[in-house]
Amino acid sequence: MDAIEDNRHISLPATFNFRDVGGYPGHDNRTVRRGRLYRSDSLHRLTESDRDTFTAIGIRTVIDLRRPQEVERDGRVPSYQGLTYRNIHPEHVEWGEQPYREGDSLARYLADRYAALAQTGTAGLAEAIGLIADSANAPVVVHCVAGKDRTGIVCALTLAVLGVDDTDIVADYALTNEASARFGAWLAETTPGGLDHVPAPFLASPAEAMELFLAELREGYGSVESYLRHAGVTDEQLDALRHHLLD
Repeated sequence: MDAIEDNRHISLPATFNFRDVGGYPGHDNRTVRRGRLYRSDSLHRLTESDRDTFTAIGIRTVIDLRRPQEVERDGRVPSYQGLTYRNIHPEHVEWGEQPYREGDSLARYLADRYAALAQTGTAGLAEAIGLIADSANAPVVVHCVAGKDRTGIVCALTLAVLGVDDTDIVADYALTNEASARFGAWLAETTPGGLDHVPAPFLASPAEAMELFLAELREGYGSVESYLRHAGVTDEQLDALRHHLLD
């Protein structure tokens, strides 16, 4: 658990959830390489004052998982020199069409949303995983709005392919709770009405949600790799993931 407990959060004042996905034990006693894959909340808040910090990290590719209308509403990462930007939207139903009911299990609600996204968003997930698999794109940062749901799914699938134990994958997902507290405080200060209009699932990352998602995905497809093949990820891309993301 040392890899979980160390400080993976990277101080970037415009973000709340920017962190390194590396450091976890994977296949054959190899470790997920640091400095190759990052996850974050939305990067549209980066300003010129953040440029030096962001470029020092060395990011080459930004994978933005937000819906096109979310990008249009909030904007995108600034166009820094040498930075490739890709907006990939894994198709899924708006959560507002299946609203959370107060008193229901948050974990069950989120796991069901993740399962639905995995079912309808295969093309987008396969494209994102394929970009991460290409070493020429690294270092890569994957983000959505809060950096916990769409981003959490992509990172969980990637870590599973790398042989990271579910305990570590789930713990990595749950680290977003700390970021959500910061994000929530910012929303309370900057949004009319504060957090009154924000449904509980939008800021929650209960560990059980990711546990359920991974377990039920394997029940349905046999393994994470089989699911990704179904989605359109090739064996060559799965091999490439392990080759360049494991020490």
